[in-house]
Amino acid sequence: MAELNIDLHPAQLQIFHSEKRFKIVAAGRRFGKSYLSAWLLLIKAIQSTNKDVFYVAPTFQQAKDIMWAMLKDLGRDLIAQAHENTAVLTLINGRKIYLKGSDRPETLRGVGLSYVVLDEYASMKPVVWEQIIRPTLADVRGGALFIGTPAGKNHFFDLYKDALEDEDWDAFQFTSNDNPFLPTEEIEASKKSMSSMSFRQEFEASFETSSGGIFKEEWFKVDDEPEEGHFVIAIDPAGYEAVEQERNLKRSRLDETAIAIVKIDRDKWWVKDILHGRWNIKETAKKILKAAVIVESATVGIETGSLRNAILPYLEDEMRTEGKWLSIVELRHGGKKKNDRITWALQGRMEHGQITFNPDKDWKVFTNQMVDFPNRLAHDDLLDSLAYIDQVSVADFAHTIELEDDWQPTDSIAGY
Repeated sequence: MAELNIDLHPAQLQIFHSEKRFKIVAAGRRFGKSYLSAWLLLIKAIQSTNKDVFYVAPTFQQAKDIMWAMLKDLGRDLIAQAHENTAVLTLINGRKIYLKGSDRPETLRGVGLSYVVLDEYASMKPVVWEQIIRPTLADVRGGALFIGTPAGKNHFFDLYKDALEDEDWDAFQFTSNDNPFLPTEEIEASKKSMSSMSFRQEFEASFETSSGGIFKEEWFKVDDEPEEGHFVIAIDPAGYEAVEQERNLKRSRLDETAIAIVKIDRDKWWVKDILHGRWNIKETAKKILKAAVIVESATVGIETGSLRNAILPYLEDEMRTEGKWLSIVELRHGGKKKNDRITWALQGRMEHGQITFNPDKDWKVFTNQMVDFPNRLAHDDLLDSLAYIDQVSVADFAHTIELEDDWQPTDSIAGY
């Protein structure tokens, strides 16, 4: 076997050389968590005589995206076979490294393991460790690494606190600055665009918790429309069942569909309007296209799921009737809870004055949702649609296409 070049920075080496059976690491973004995890997986697998190892991320797709290419690169002298579809690596000693998602708990059962890495454990359900993974390590006293960035004071925080008092555990906490290869200017640039709470959590690995709400009322600012920029639109659709009856109820608790119309200029957002209401599917499609035509935007993002699929045929009919074609971006939650997604996308931008609002519109509903957030008894539809602008803004933009009489799009949804 060729000699391995395990080039870890000093903070990573502290974790790597720890002899404790269980290790938990709270670390800032770009600390090098995945790189460290990859080396530990390879070493534990090649040292094992009769048991395999698991790498578990919140979802199977995340596991592949994060770890597959890195493992194949670092372990190229150790790997005998790579099974792309199932994301399984067989090493030259016959041991296997499996990439798994905690969203598929049935695939985690019924095995014996010598080692497991649980990446971003804060985004997993505690039962994954307590009832599924922990028993798989029992017969050979296998070890585990929990590694991730804090996400409030949840079960990751509880486990970290317990580890500080347990002789079988090592607990580590490192900031992004502990990675000597991460440019300081990158961290400072992030600090300017993030809320102070988010920065402490994401880069200083602090277990933060909100008190008194995520957003402050004084962060809401109006301003005239900027000359520079381009418009994009994001839609957070609501359910359509019995909308005709429900819309007549004075105190309906149904969510509303929200359509955020925003002008983007680099890191600045100017919110022209956020349309909202309890519309049926056809009404929703008409409002989406009308909004896009008014601001000359050809890029529209719609939250993924059955509601998006319900809207698309009606929107396609509207586009064909009007001769205007939009590029439809599928908006994904990426495994994040709604509250986390909204906080991440909006809190820092609003605190630093990077989002301003059209002074000609009434923003009472929006500001009420903003100051009430997070509150499970209050609506957050307008906030959610605005948060999705973060995804739409990085999509490729296609200008509205003026159709010739005999022209038909190859893709009737994308319009080209």
